[in-house]
Amino acid sequence: MPVNDVSTPVLDLSADVVSITRAICDIESVSGGETPLADAIEAALAGLAHLEVIREGDTIVARTNLGRAKRVVIAGHIDTVPLKDNLPTRFETEDGIDYLWGRGTVDMKGGVAVQLALAPELTEPNVDITWLFYDGEEVSSDKNGLGRLALTRPDLLEGDFAILGEPSNASVEGGCNGTVRVELRAFGRRAHSARSWVGENAIHKVGPLLDRLAAYQPRSVEVEGLVYREGLNAVGISGGVAGNVIPDEVMVHLNYRFAPSRTAAEAIDHLRELFPEYELTVVDQAEGARPGLDAALAQEFIAAVGAEAKPKYGWTDVARFSALGIPAVNFGPGDPLLAHHDQERVPVEQITACVRALRTWLNGR
Repeated sequence: MPVNDVSTPVLDLSADVVSITRAICDIESVSGGETPLADAIEAALAGLAHLEVIREGDTIVARTNLGRAKRVVIAGHIDTVPLKDNLPTRFETEDGIDYLWGRGTVDMKGGVAVQLALAPELTEPNVDITWLFYDGEEVSSDKNGLGRLALTRPDLLEGDFAILGEPSNASVEGGCNGTVRVELRAFGRRAHSARSWVGENAIHKVGPLLDRLAAYQPRSVEVEGLVYREGLNAVGISGGVAGNVIPDEVMVHLNYRFAPSRTAAEAIDHLRELFPEYELTVVDQAEGARPGLDAALAQEFIAAVGAEAKPKYGWTDVARFSALGIPAVNFGPGDPLLAHHDQERVPVEQITACVRALRTWLNGR
């Protein structure tokens, strides 16, 4: 859809940041359906003389080229998980706190709105800025717009420091845990259940596996001053042939969230050591990211925000920046515990606080 198509939603970037948040949340953009929102963002930014606007699929890059000594990349994904009767957005007040309620308010259109509010305003920042709005974060990694750019246009990701607007309660969260998903299989021999002694029940063989999981004590690991909490859990189990057949195969699906002190390969080796008697198949893996808080720009940013940095337990795209050698942190409005939640909602004050902090830092370093 061309950006001047009459059906393209119109974004008013002169509005306040909360209104921008509401507007972009009300443009449905479940993964795979980001085009209308990408069109609206491109159209809103295209007329700004201080920005070079580049589109790659449904990913929009808008950057200053002022010849500054440093460049900061500020990124956010524009897709959401599927809706659950939580659009259009609405305002609610709970315990004296004003919330904007609805899909995407936390993960992570609040952070995207912060970018959109500041991009037109910051015409002479003290660093060059690359504003990045990308698609496909909530689905498989091969659809991730940031990952796509890393392969096809790595020049668009160049920078000295990156900020990802993932929800962090308007605090700085450094690095992220890595994640590995594996399938563990046990095998037996089929037989009629009336003559079960002829067969070998594969499902019964995973009893020790489940006992081992239940007894497993996840580590808390300090990495560069931040303590990351790991997790190892079964997230699925399947097996069985019919109600009268002894099953010959069973699969348990595990998800291991590991501290960035380990590589994905080391995490997989750890799982092999824990469950040596089961066939292990790696389904997905993503490296974690070390905090990178010792970088000068990171230190300045943390000081500007005025809060102690915390670890990010979930995996985020800061890991992609880390892989490119760019220190990166998570900083955005919203409680990560409410990401993807049926009651997804963001405190309005956190949205405005993120705008204030970024404005101060980018104008006054």
